[in-house]
Amino acid sequence: MAQEERFNLVVIGAGAAGLVSSLIAATVKARVALVERHLMGGDCLNYGCVPSKALIRSARLVHEMKHHRDYGIAKVSYEIDFREVMARVHQKISKIAPHDSVERYTQMGVECIGGDAHIVDPHTVRVGDRVLRTRNIILALGAEPQIPPLPGLAEIPYLTSENLWNLEELPRRLIILGGGPIGCELAQAFRRLGSDVTQIEMAERLLPRDDADASQLIANRFASEGIRVLSRTKALEVKSREGTSTLVCEGPGGQRLELGFDKILVAVGRKPRTAQLEGSGLAFELNPNGTLKVDRYLRTSHRNIYACGDVIGPYQFTHTASHQAWFCAVNALFSPFKKFPVDYRVIPRCTFTDPEVAQVGHSELSAKEAGIDYEVATYGIDDLDRAITDNEDHGFVKVLTAKGKDRIIGCTIVGHLAGELLSEYVLAMKNNIGLNRILGTIHAYPTFAEANKYAAGVWRRAHAPQWALGILAKFHAFRR
Repeated sequence: MAQEERFNLVVIGAGAAGLVSSLIAATVKARVALVERHLMGGDCLNYGCVPSKALIRSARLVHEMKHHRDYGIAKVSYEIDFREVMARVHQKISKIAPHDSVERYTQMGVECIGGDAHIVDPHTVRVGDRVLRTRNIILALGAEPQIPPLPGLAEIPYLTSENLWNLEELPRRLIILGGGPIGCELAQAFRRLGSDVTQIEMAERLLPRDDADASQLIANRFASEGIRVLSRTKALEVKSREGTSTLVCEGPGGQRLELGFDKILVAVGRKPRTAQLEGSGLAFELNPNGTLKVDRYLRTSHRNIYACGDVIGPYQFTHTASHQAWFCAVNALFSPFKKFPVDYRVIPRCTFTDPEVAQVGHSELSAKEAGIDYEVATYGIDDLDRAITDNEDHGFVKVLTAKGKDRIIGCTIVGHLAGELLSEYVLAMKNNIGLNRILGTIHAYPTFAEANKYAAGVWRRAHAPQWALGILAKFHAFRR
């Protein structure tokens, strides 16, 4: 019989949520075990954020070379070697991997254990022949690609955001199912690298969670780059015959479409990885969307078992998983003496298309749904000096404020480096800084960050006290 090992905390899953949870525990000198059955770093490092951004950067360089004359360069010669592009992607994963490695976390005091974790009871986890007794458990199980029940799909080697990185040849004809962030980022990247891309979206438009003006700007850019977007279109089945594949769709008004392809990428969303809990002997309460149900302290239906990251939602972002992980670890280690409710008030997000779409707080869409009375100040980045010099003069900064006040309740930025520009508004919202103080802050010239100050200026001009300006006009007239 295996001897029991005692821990203050056992964390299951070594993605962003699990890594941060275990590191916090080790930092405060708790004995913590981190169990991972596959790859340290989870989806973000191995399949998501890191490889996709590496691919996007290569594709952007190709796009810039194609438009060399816009920069005054008469001739450019290049050749795309897709194998080399993918080799670069994996090289970037390898370079970042030490940040999330067993060696690094072991040095910081985390006991890393490889293998499948089986929850025996609320205080016992078995990994192979090891039995871990613990006061608390954190579930950081992550999520995986959602695969629709599309007839014929399982009969072909379809792509997802997980196996995509094994491609060795550029698909000549690529169909992408899904018009959300993952689908849009990859559609543009593969098109720029040379694929003939068709994107299928059941909703009215791309990026349906974002405001319509942001979505339209991306749609216009996609059209200019030759991406075929079919919105209000439903995939019906995949037909395969003698080495050829066809996607049968139903378009607006019942129009039947048959689209040939070489590869098909499924990007219709992600589902939480709760399947490994089924053999635990414990029943966990789930939400209607399949995520683990937790309270405001991130406790599951078993009060000493916490959960964070994509397995609980409601935001499937690496930075949100890390944010939740702090609350998980602190609540698990110091309850019942002190508990902290998770704070979702200021959650930023960014879609890394070109231009980027970044958002924090309320969009106009969500503000209307919530019945919030708001005002909008919009600054067009086409007027920004630095954007003009860099041929990036497109997009906008749109700030939502409480009616009659400079208090920021949301911001959407569409443009070059939008994700970077958004940070100023995230900081402002987190610390109750209004637009007047952003306007009064010196921004270096010429920078893209000036767009934030100019957006604040739009708000200020709209709220200028006309009565006071009238008095000043008379004052200066008197003194002339």
